[in-house]
This record gives sequence, structure tokens and C-alpha cells, in this order.
Amino acid sequence: MAQRRLILPALVRWRLTPWWGRVLVVFALSRVVTTAIMLWGAGEQARTTGASPLDYATFASNWDGQWYWLIAVAGYPSELPVDASGHVMQNAWAFMPAYPLLLGVFARLGFPFPPLAVLLSLAAGACAALLFERLLRGNGFSPGSALFGVVLLCTAPLSPMFQVAYAEAAGLALLFLALLLVQRRLFWTLVPVVILMSLTRPSGLAFALFLLLVFALRIWRRRRDADAHPLPPREFWGLVTAGLASFAAGLAWPAVAWAVTGSPSAYLDTELSWRASYLGYGELVPFEAWLRGIAFWLEFAGADAPATSLAVVAVVVMVALFAVFLGSPWGRRLGELRLWLVSYLVYLMAVFFPQSSTWRLLLPLSPALGAFAVPRSRALRVVLVVLGVLGQLWWVYFCWVRVPGDWSPP
Repeated sequence: MAQRRLILPALVRWRLTPWWGRVLVVFALSRVVTTAIMLWGAGEQARTTGASPLDYATFASNWDGQWYWLIAVAGYPSELPVDASGHVMQNAWAFMPAYPLLLGVFARLGFPFPPLAVLLSLAAGACAALLFERLLRGNGFSPGSALFGVVLLCTAPLSPMFQVAYAEAAGLALLFLALLLVQRRLFWTLVPVVILMSLTRPSGLAFALFLLLVFALRIWRRRRDADAHPLPPREFWGLVTAGLASFAAGLAWPAVAWAVTGSPSAYLDTELSWRASYLGYGELVPFEAWLRGIAFWLEFAGADAPATSLAVVAVVVMVALFAVFLGSPWGRRLGELRLWLVSYLVYLMAVFFPQSSTWRLLLPLSPALGAFAVPRSRALRVVLVVLGVLGQLWWVYFCWVRVPGDWSPP
């Protein structure tokens, strides 16, 4: 009886809590779990390296966090570093400027970078959770399903990105905001958002493709159904302007790198330097990298069959499974969000070489989590959350923890 007296008021208070309060509670509780996992990872890193235990902020500034730190305090180089053969080496131009330059303002005022970067990512992660709930609600999800979608986002294997010194949390928050503006047909408001988003994470070209698909879908629906409402002139020109702005923003950072360094291919050469340790130096051939990358990893694993043939089969199977998911009853609930998933996957397959960072680069596909929030089975929901937390343990240990000789940045 006493237990019931405690539970009932708590349930009443929870039901009276506004939607944003529920989302923030979910986000805060999930951060407790992820922080415990990250601290465990810091202990594992200290144990394997024989070093003193790391404080949280230092551990959260691993890997690319060091590049963001360098940019925050020193900016970008005016000359590209090259090796003895004249090949461009890894350098800061591979990283978009919005996140580190904002942190640099505070760093120059004397604030320490690691905790500041973590706090900024936490704030961006909370914004992403709030925007994701609105995005799902705007797509017809019930309040319960939308909130569970937030639970999946906050407990997903990649959710540690919401509290590390990376730009992913800020990029995801801006992506959700951009998708929400498209959903509400606020295309003119979208323009500055896509520009800022493209300068936070590489996303402008993918989002331009998404807007093109949205435009094509509206035209197709109009021709298919004579009663369908055409795009009002304001929406039409807003959509066109936002698409062009997104495309231009996707090319803006390479143009800035060219202007500063004097090399037209500064940004591209810098990006390609990260795959040189796998495949050597070469040119970017769209859509080739996934085939060569999977073949590389198959050969690395000692596959007996011809690696290139297996790579082709693997890519075809992945694309087919993705298409089946989009066409499933759960996937169809995502509506126009599926066009973003297609656009980003096309972009990723066109330019990215699959390696240890692949998992992190899948984060913009997070809207797909909404499909798994539809079923109301409590058992299934518990299983999904448990799998997400176990995935966090796996990702932190195998991707984030540094060990001697580790060459696989997350």
C-alpha cells in the first residue's frame, strides 16, 4: 500500500509534466548511464596504458577532439603540410569551422577547452532530443511513441557523441531543426540553418539532394492528383532558394580552404589523406570507395574468396536491406524523412571510405530510430534499450578507448 502511495503521485506528476520536461528527464537519465560507461572506459584506458586515471573531460577529448582543440586555439594552417613525396598530410582543414571556432572564442578568454567542449556537446545533445520529439510528433507519431523515439536516440550505441569534444551533437541538432523546418514548410527560415549546419558537419550536398527529392515528390503528387495543392509561390521560391543555399554551403568550405592555402584541392586532398594509410594516395572516384574499402577489410580479415566480388555482393545486400526497411510498414511511418535517409546514404556512399569512423558518420541517419518507436510491445522496447546500452559499451571500448598502437579513430 505504501509503495502504491509513492508510485501514484509520481505517475500523476509525470503525466502533468510538459513534453519538453519529459524529454529533458529522459536525456538527463540517459547521460547518467552514458557517463558511467565513459568513466569505465577511462579506467580501461588507464589500465591498458599504465597511465594515471583520466578525468572525464580529458578522456572525452580523445581522437578528433584534439584536432578541434588545435583549431580552437590556433586556427587553420595557411600552408598545407606535405610529406617527402609531396602528398598532403592530415591537417585541420578536414574539420568544419563552426564548432571549434565558437569554442575558440571562449578558449581565448581563458576557459579550458575539454570541459567547455563537453558542455557545448551536452547542450546540443539536449536540443537534438527536444527537436527529435517535435519531428516525430509532426510526422504523426503519438506522444508516447515520440518520447520512446527520444529514448532510443539517447540510449543508442552512438549516444556518447552527445558528451564528447566532437561536432556531431551540434550537427545533429541543426539537422533535426532543418528537417523540422522542411516538415513545416518554413523554407525561407531554413536557409541560414542549412548554411550553419554545413559549416558544422559535412552535410550541405546531402541536404541539397534531400530538398531536390522533396521538390520532385511535390511535383509528382501534383501531377498524379489533380486535387493536390500546388506549392504556393512563397514555398516554391523558398524551397528553391534553400536548395541552392544548401548546395552552395556544401561547396563553401572547400572554397575557403582554396582561398587560404592557394590550393584548389586543399580540402579534398586533406580528406583523402585520412584513407592513404589504407589504400595509398589516389583520386576521389565517386562510389568507388565503399567497394575498395570493403575489399580492403575482407583482405585484411583473410577472406578466401575474391575480395572485390564479395565487396560488390556486400554493397548490394546492404542497399537491398535498406530499401526493404524503407518500404516496411514501420519505415513508411517516417514519411518524407525517408527521403533524407536516402539522400544521406547516397552522399555517404559517394564520398566516404568505410573505416573505424563509419559508425559515427551514421549518426545523421538517426531519424530512422523513429521507425522502431512505433511498436508498443514493452518487451521489444526493453530489448531495444538494453541493446542500445550494450552497443555503447562496445563502441566506447573498441572505438573510443586508446590503446598502444591503436590506429582506428572513431
